[in-house]
Amino acid sequence: MLDQYTGLDWLVFSAYALLMLVSGWFFNRKSDSSKDYFLGSNTMPVWVVSISVLATSQSAATFLGGPDQGYRGDFSYLATNIGALIAALFVSYFLIPRFYQFKVFTVYELLEKRFGAKSKKHAGYMYLFGRVFASGARLYMAAIAVSMILFGDIFAGHVIVAILVIVAAGLLYTVYGGIKSVIYSDVIQCAVYVTAAFAVLYALLNAIPADFASIVSALSQPGPELDSKLAILKFDLDFSPAGVFNFWSVLTGFILLNIAAFGLDQDMTQRVLTCKNAKDGSKAMLYSVILVIPVMFLFIAIGMLLFIFYTRPDLMDSGAQGQITQSFKGEPVTIFMYYVLNEIPSGIKALVTIGIIAAALSTLNSGLNSMSSVIVQDIYRPRQEKKGVIHSEHHYVKAGQIGMLVVGIALSAMASLCYFWQQHTDMPLLQFALSVMVFSYSGLLGVYFTALFSKRGSQGSVLLALMTGFIITLLFQPYVMSLYLPEAYHVSLGFTWQLCIGTFVSFLVCISASQNEKVAQGIMANE
Repeated sequence: MLDQYTGLDWLVFSAYALLMLVSGWFFNRKSDSSKDYFLGSNTMPVWVVSISVLATSQSAATFLGGPDQGYRGDFSYLATNIGALIAALFVSYFLIPRFYQFKVFTVYELLEKRFGAKSKKHAGYMYLFGRVFASGARLYMAAIAVSMILFGDIFAGHVIVAILVIVAAGLLYTVYGGIKSVIYSDVIQCAVYVTAAFAVLYALLNAIPADFASIVSALSQPGPELDSKLAILKFDLDFSPAGVFNFWSVLTGFILLNIAAFGLDQDMTQRVLTCKNAKDGSKAMLYSVILVIPVMFLFIAIGMLLFIFYTRPDLMDSGAQGQITQSFKGEPVTIFMYYVLNEIPSGIKALVTIGIIAAALSTLNSGLNSMSSVIVQDIYRPRQEKKGVIHSEHHYVKAGQIGMLVVGIALSAMASLCYFWQQHTDMPLLQFALSVMVFSYSGLLGVYFTALFSKRGSQGSVLLALMTGFIITLLFQPYVMSLYLPEAYHVSLGFTWQLCIGTFVSFLVCISASQNEKVAQGIMANE
């Protein structure tokens, strides 16, 4: 498929490669301490951190899944930002001040202050397990797109090669400079993939001969027995996967999902911890929620225009195909990838290719550093100190770099597994990526709510609560449900409702034990 690229495409590729080389050289400055490597010495500007949080929350799933959501559905996904804003306010008030008060490297160190050292380690393991799933899924989505564009197919071998290329690029860019490199890289990658999205939007508007008023009218009345595609708030009480973006889900599951993402997931929270103080960290988080709205609108709008392009021949003088088969070499693809492979103009095709890579790298780089920080600060360093072994700060920086390599291998393996996993589900990419996070978030939310709003809980109940959240989520999966229930009793439940149930049961499990007296005395001393 490389022969499909024109000279203009290769010029775009060259410009991006030059940008990566120059920015990589400039931002990959040597870190002499673990605080600098994992927290940027608490010197990062608010605006940079807010864009980094935005880029971390977006991914190839957004680049590919956002248009798919617009084509299949409506603007209701934008309403999830109501839940995100409420969650950001919660995290800013209850969690970020405590993180800065205790000067933590990772969010799970707060559990050590509350329940003891083992709880921090168990939460770290749960995060690592869940993040491998979530980041691996996002890496897989980017890899299939890259494989289709570069190799002309999505054979397993080519997808795995694409996975390895993306991971190698991420490691080369961030392994040396640490979190500062990651954050500045996020800003650059965000600018690249947003520019690519604007270019696609421009190309579609030029390709559709209808005026803006006709397009809006067609979207508001898409066809017989079809609801308006311009709807944002949907009040139907639908507990199935099809209803995960309705208003009731926004005010329940999406609030929990975003509390976990902003306050309990080291992947995003680590960026907030690089600010000068808690006030700046809170500002960065709130600004990122506001910035997400126009970016998400942009990607969904692309899907809306694709709906006009492919399903409304009455508005198209040419290019519309009526009924199309969304497939590539016999495999189903999103409508956006179908457009990229068959219709997109020269120059913009290369821009979309690097946009997908940029979106993947912004999320991948975040996962590499954040997971490495948990491995080093929550698992390796405490174990060394417990043995009485004293290492220099330089040693822990080296350990962090090795941790990144280990994480890169784990994410590559998970992304390869996702290739076969998603063959057995027709869930849209965006929902698939979001739902994977529920496995670790349910237990973590139950534990943190216990820590914040009660004086109960023990190291044993923390471990049991974390396991409970994971198991409950697992039991709701269709492929697992078929193993223990007759088909007549199967329940199709959206991931947001799975999160609500898992969090509630985990919370009950965690508060079932009373607090250890010695730990309680340690908390009083710390406060």
